[in-house]
Amino acid sequence: MHAFDVLGDPVRRRILELLADGEMSSGAVSEVIREEFGISQPGVSQHLKVLRENGFATVRPEGTRRLYAVNSDPLRDIDAWLARFRHFWTPHLDALATEVARGKRERRLRESADDSGDDPVQQRSTP
Repeated sequence: MHAFDVLGDPVRRRILELLADGEMSSGAVSEVIREEFGISQPGVSQHLKVLRENGFATVRPEGTRRLYAVNSDPLRDIDAWLARFRHFWTPHLDALATEVARGKRERRLRESADDSGDDPVQQRSTP
């Protein structure tokens, strides 16, 4: 199965999001996925199996539990493939970061002026 076929399923993407926060038991994963997607435990097990068999997740037994974790190797391969396309969105994200920083700076200046009792609008218009 191709990596994008594996990640094309929203349930599998959500499972990986859960596992990105750390190792989880199959029961804990099943509980969240059943609640969010209404899928049975055997259905969740099938998604975990697809992730495991395609290298996106690892599993290790701990007593009677099976603990799942993300395997980042296939994600690195996807990241490498996406690198060819980053130039399409990176400048836009950089511009957005600049605008966010500018807005924060203006808000801090406004709050600072409010705390001191000064009106920043009057200060700018005064010759």
